[in-house]
Amino acid sequence: MLEVPAILLTCVAIFGYVNGRYLKLPLTVGLVLIALVSAMLVASIDNFAPDAGITNKLKVWLEGIDFNRTLMEGMLSFLLFAGALHVNLKDLIDSKLHVATLASLGVMISTLINGLGFYGLTQLFGIHIDFLVCILFGVIVSPTDPVAVLAMLKRIKVPTRLEATIAGESLFNDGVAVVFYSMLVAIAFGGVAGGEETAVGANAIVGFFVREAFGGALLGLISGYGAFLLLRRMDDYIVEVITTLALVTGAYTVALHLHVSGPIAMVIAGVFIGNTGRRLAMSDVTKTHLAAFWHLIDEILNAVLFVLIGFVVIMLSHEAEVLILSVFVILVSLVARWLAVFIPMTVLSPVAEKQKGDIIILAWAGLRGGISVALALALPPIAEKPIILTATYAVVVFPILIQGLSIESLIKRIHGGNAT
Repeated sequence: MLEVPAILLTCVAIFGYVNGRYLKLPLTVGLVLIALVSAMLVASIDNFAPDAGITNKLKVWLEGIDFNRTLMEGMLSFLLFAGALHVNLKDLIDSKLHVATLASLGVMISTLINGLGFYGLTQLFGIHIDFLVCILFGVIVSPTDPVAVLAMLKRIKVPTRLEATIAGESLFNDGVAVVFYSMLVAIAFGGVAGGEETAVGANAIVGFFVREAFGGALLGLISGYGAFLLLRRMDDYIVEVITTLALVTGAYTVALHLHVSGPIAMVIAGVFIGNTGRRLAMSDVTKTHLAAFWHLIDEILNAVLFVLIGFVVIMLSHEAEVLILSVFVILVSLVARWLAVFIPMTVLSPVAEKQKGDIIILAWAGLRGGISVALALALPPIAEKPIILTATYAVVVFPILIQGLSIESLIKRIHGGNAT
């Protein structure tokens, strides 16, 4: 039972030491890079000792972790709540039009462009993948990952207005993308087709989206308010921290059972407790301990997640054709991200403030992460799954390693040295 966390935490400690002592990269970038290189080096042992079967053993071990359940039904609830705790509600409200549009229209635009681009590329490479499955791939690589984005914002100073937009989009668009993903999986593999059945399916899809999105928001508000009432009636920081833990685990479990969006519920609850709860229901002592506790939870789970992302390279297809395809998919994803930011921001420009460089920074700050990998791994066992996983991994790792390292200099160039 303790084997997997023991191995992962040991790797985090060793890789973290190597990064801090020698590489001196941002922690998330360093962990992904070291884990990726380590996994490839270990797998290369098979070239010298084929009978050892190291690669297969690593694949079996990784498959036993169940990345999708580990992240989507476990770690994500804590990470989203921890991230939302630090979002300033006033700044979020000031950026509400940008956040709402980027997290909805932006995801749709990105989904279509990534999906159409992937379909065109697979046809060009002579790989047959169903059109709807390609659109599903578009959803998988569309959400900016809150874990990766918030980790980046911790070390880079961004104008408050822009930071609220970047953080808000990353916290909400993954919930929207997960809802779209669930709908497309149901359509692609559930047999909704033709005539009257399509009409019924359309109604069911709208109902599904409303239940997931608005149900998740309502659950987050109710559970957050319930925890707030408890926090107001106590003055014991230990019990208060435990109360927030109960809020996260309890509300996310209820969300899974009610089939509403757990990610959206966690974001709403986190913003509520982080603003109203912190202001009206906590002593200074509680605020200090609560912030320290959730900061540690955030950093530890963050580190474990990025090591896992690095290790997933073992599970990818290493066929030359698929690897070349993945390079072109990265280019398509960059175009899709830019358009997914440019179109909504341009549409909103008459009614919402937009400053020089906002579109470039928002587009380049759109890091993907574990959520995309988890969604790819959660696909049904179809023949195209290894190709989709490899392409997804390329779209995830490129932003973490390249955009994650260059975003600071980009912000400094645009805002004249305000990044630190």
